[in-house]
Amino acid sequence: MRKLYVSFITAAILLLTAVTGFAQGLVKGRVIDAVTKEPLPGASVLVKGTAKGGSTKLDGTFSINVTETNSATLTFSFIGYVTKELDVTGISGTKDVGSISLESSANLSEVVVTANNVAIDRRTPVAVSSVGSVQIEEKAAQQEFPELLKSTPGVYASKGAGGGYGDSRINMRGFQSANIAVMINGIPVNDPESGRVFWSNWAGLTDVTRSMQVQRGLGASKVAVPSLGGTINILTRGTEANGGGFIQQGLGNNNYSKTSFLFSTGLNEKGWAFSAMGSRTSGDGWFEGLAFEAYSYFFNVSKLINKSHTLSLTGFGAPQYHGSRFERYTIDYYRNAPQGIRVNPNWGVLNGKDRTISGNFYHKPQASLNHYWTINETSSLSTAVYGSIGRGGNEFPNNANLFLDTRVNGDKYSPVDLNALVAQNVASTDGRAVAYLQSNRNDHEWYGLLSTYTRKLNDKIDLLAGLDFRNYKGIKYNSVRNLLGAEYVMEQYNLSSSGTNAGNINNPLNRAKTGDKIQFHNDVIVLWQGGFLQGEYTDGPLSTFVSLAASNTSYKRKDYFRYLNTDPLRESDYVNFFGYQAKGGANYNLTRNHNVFANLGYFEKAPFFSAVFVSNQNVPNKDAEKEKILSYELGYGYRSRSLSANLNLYRTNWKDRSSTRSLLGNDGNFYTANLLGVDALHQGVELDFKYNPFKNLTLTGMISVGDWTWSSNLNRVEVFDAASNLVVSEGPIYTKGIKVGDAPQTTGALGLDFTVTQGIKIGADYNYYGSYYASFLPTDIREENLQPWQVPNYSLLDLNAVFKFKLANLNTSLFFNVNNVLNTEYISDANAQFRQVTNGPDISDAANSQVYFGAGRTWTTGLKVNF
Repeated sequence: MRKLYVSFITAAILLLTAVTGFAQGLVKGRVIDAVTKEPLPGASVLVKGTAKGGSTKLDGTFSINVTETNSATLTFSFIGYVTKELDVTGISGTKDVGSISLESSANLSEVVVTANNVAIDRRTPVAVSSVGSVQIEEKAAQQEFPELLKSTPGVYASKGAGGGYGDSRINMRGFQSANIAVMINGIPVNDPESGRVFWSNWAGLTDVTRSMQVQRGLGASKVAVPSLGGTINILTRGTEANGGGFIQQGLGNNNYSKTSFLFSTGLNEKGWAFSAMGSRTSGDGWFEGLAFEAYSYFFNVSKLINKSHTLSLTGFGAPQYHGSRFERYTIDYYRNAPQGIRVNPNWGVLNGKDRTISGNFYHKPQASLNHYWTINETSSLSTAVYGSIGRGGNEFPNNANLFLDTRVNGDKYSPVDLNALVAQNVASTDGRAVAYLQSNRNDHEWYGLLSTYTRKLNDKIDLLAGLDFRNYKGIKYNSVRNLLGAEYVMEQYNLSSSGTNAGNINNPLNRAKTGDKIQFHNDVIVLWQGGFLQGEYTDGPLSTFVSLAASNTSYKRKDYFRYLNTDPLRESDYVNFFGYQAKGGANYNLTRNHNVFANLGYFEKAPFFSAVFVSNQNVPNKDAEKEKILSYELGYGYRSRSLSANLNLYRTNWKDRSSTRSLLGNDGNFYTANLLGVDALHQGVELDFKYNPFKNLTLTGMISVGDWTWSSNLNRVEVFDAASNLVVSEGPIYTKGIKVGDAPQTTGALGLDFTVTQGIKIGADYNYYGSYYASFLPTDIREENLQPWQVPNYSLLDLNAVFKFKLANLNTSLFFNVNNVLNTEYISDANAQFRQVTNGPDISDAANSQVYFGAGRTWTTGLKVNF
């Protein structure tokens, strides 16, 4: 009997095992970020109640065996995201559950505010590219934030004209940063006075960015920000649901060193959480005389009050000082230098130590208090109150020619002999400075409020409305930074017959000491009141939107030097410009794989401040025109499990454009040229793709071909000196038909990421640049049908690798990066010069153009320990 019972149990077990094996099914799908729709590689997928599970691949896909054919519960988790469960039923053979969206664990209003400005794949009708935290971590190295976007269609990013730390710049579809909207956690950061973005102020962003989305063209931003080239939406880390953090140390060429940390308490039972990050970065720079030292910090304090209300306080800043270059030279100058293209004439030696004579120092802390209110099931309100106080400016010599002609041993390729200049100052009979360093300060105070109300009217229609208020005060002055052994700088007020002046009329004999203001001192006031209204309609494969926005920009100027304290003109009246924008678009998903979209928009925006108040006067320029922009775009997208691709055609017509150009004159002084009332046409085609031929390999690529041309002549060009005095006013200038310079009009890229084993990953990125026309000084265009010099085409190759392992049971990563692997010599920035030819048109060529070479090969390695 006992034997019979044992045999029965054994048979039952064998039968159950066979049935179980027969009943196994396969569940597959893809895990993505709920906001950006980007894949989350490495996310954990588990069958609840079992030890069975795995992780997602590089494209976010997963496949997992389950032992129940009726139902199973899968658990999805990823660091920094809320864990999600999914009940799967009807499992027979293979079950595809589609895309699983994970929400950020932060639950912060930053996420909500930013989500209002983020495009959704196959729904929002704009051209879009995204960069996630994994890509930033693996490829940032010594690259600055804009350079992470260099493989994006229509984008040109470089370390900038100065080549120093934080000097990087970005162009999008031929538009400079002044016409590219940059949003950090939903808050606009473009300078209200000039529209520019100074990336050195945001140097710590690479450490805290969770994701970054680039929208080319009209963009999906719903604040009243008219972006011509596109919009960059940056979403920083919030407070993680689970505690932990990391410590990281990086080393690189030319004494590069970076130490950083992140710590998060996690969300406690009372709904409080705190995160903090800090870093220190230093190095000598790839070029001579570009040493830098920079710090960054970030914190977030959050309180989940209840299911309806969340409060979050976020702050970050990046105090830094870095050397920079201010003068381009001819190609022959670099070729003949003993140190080659590393040569930089804009630094010196003082008492045996290196000393910059051209640099930038700035600290711009920014804080925001965010509130998110879930009013009911169909409506919500997100509000951000923010503020920023910036202090700093640029350091430069009082007379560039004097400094550049005073070289160690009289060698023009040697650093400036600052000891010789000190000797000249000491020998001065009355103690006044012959040579000194000054600083052009641009302090500011900036406060704002951004609030967005969202209402779901029904299953198909969403309504969004919002307010955008800003108050900006720029405090602009020049000051004595280093007397170089002298006792004072003598400045005597002088008002010439042409209206130019230097000095302070209220202190006409000014013996300025270190820190004292000289040459000019004025305030710039910019007020902004904006609002927007947007309706979105979604019905099956069709998604459409219509957006209206309006804003009033108010400018005021207050001058402390040019006018007597009793002069009523000392403070101008407000000058108001009403601007508006109207845009709309539609996306239609033809099938699961194919979609098409189109958008159209028209803007009228205020000219920049420099076009309204000119000639260093408080009398507004009556000829200042609002800029007018008409833009439209067509797009096609293809999506499959292994391949995604996008094709975009765009055309932007820009009328009454106002912009500024900085330049160094032959007399060694700095000047600014205002370009008022010129038209331009930017059009082109872009193609990009992402392909996963098998699970361990990802291939990416793009090609962008633009045709950017000035479409009218300039009525006039006004040139101002460092004290904002009008020096030259010329016109007309024959710009019609000239190619827009400053960025390559043809770019291409190929990328590869390959997972060798579970812990080893390698990558390569190739970028090509062509049809790159040099910038030019408009006053040089004295004839029709001239074209500036075209920079030689070039390409760059970058390599990276990451090795992940356990160190004392802690997740650890070892990074390796080499940029410009082939040590390619290339010109990153160029100013065209025109020389007269007897009985022929003026000529612009390589011999008479002035350039900056880009950096050669650089390398970085780093160790990151997570806890």
